[in-house]
Amino acid sequence: MKNEDNDILYMHMQASERFVLFNGLSFREFTCSLPHGLNSILLLKHQYDGGDYNLNVLLESVSSDNITKLLKEDVRAYGDFCWIDFEEADSLEELEGRELAELLYVAHTKNHLDPPFFRKMNNQFVYLAQDDGWFNKIYFRSISTYYKMLGNLIPSKLESLKAERTWLGIRKKKELPTIPLDIISSLAPILAEGLVFSFRHVKFTRAKIEIPAWIVGDYLNMDEMHDDFIGRKVQGPDAFITFQRKEKVWESVINTTLYK
Repeated sequence: MKNEDNDILYMHMQASERFVLFNGLSFREFTCSLPHGLNSILLLKHQYDGGDYNLNVLLESVSSDNITKLLKEDVRAYGDFCWIDFEEADSLEELEGRELAELLYVAHTKNHLDPPFFRKMNNQFVYLAQDDGWFNKIYFRSISTYYKMLGNLIPSKLESLKAERTWLGIRKKKELPTIPLDIISSLAPILAEGLVFSFRHVKFTRAKIEIPAWIVGDYLNMDEMHDDFIGRKVQGPDAFITFQRKEKVWESVINTTLYK
């Protein structure tokens, strides 16, 4: 089961470790949902042949100006797709053996020894994917950046879903604004438990759009997560994010029985 339709979004946030596990998030969706553009990136595991080879680290990089070319690639077909962003090109020349070893370790194991944020690179992310969109582990220097990314991602997924339901897929004028930071951050307690947003169960009415979410737990094996979700979805959702169309406001509702 590969979530080919990309119609669920699973997230398990580990705020203390500053990473989030995802199923249903692609590299393109991630990049296009960031509150700021993506810096240049150092490719740690990939099959892209359009990068610039660096003789100090013996790895390829992609400049911020060329990220759009990489976005056109089918990175899911790479298998492993891992990278770290960096601010200045000169920082690659300054990396020493131990730092390179840490980078290679995190790409190989998809885990860290020390927090994978490097002063020389001033990186904001470490992106570790296996079959991009199926299993993604992303480290965020700032968890608020994750919240902001999610606030852009969910409306984007909904707009795509609305376009599919429109005759001939013709997109209408964008209706949905970014979800405010306070609405996303209110979900932090259940994001930390492992949450699935189901876009296949979104309800569209004239008054509102309602996205249901279910707590499914902490998973590294995404096949098991999908199996658990199939069992959980027969019960009522644990939370909703709703968009009130008339007022043009977002709201979050969490089942209060979760905290009793």
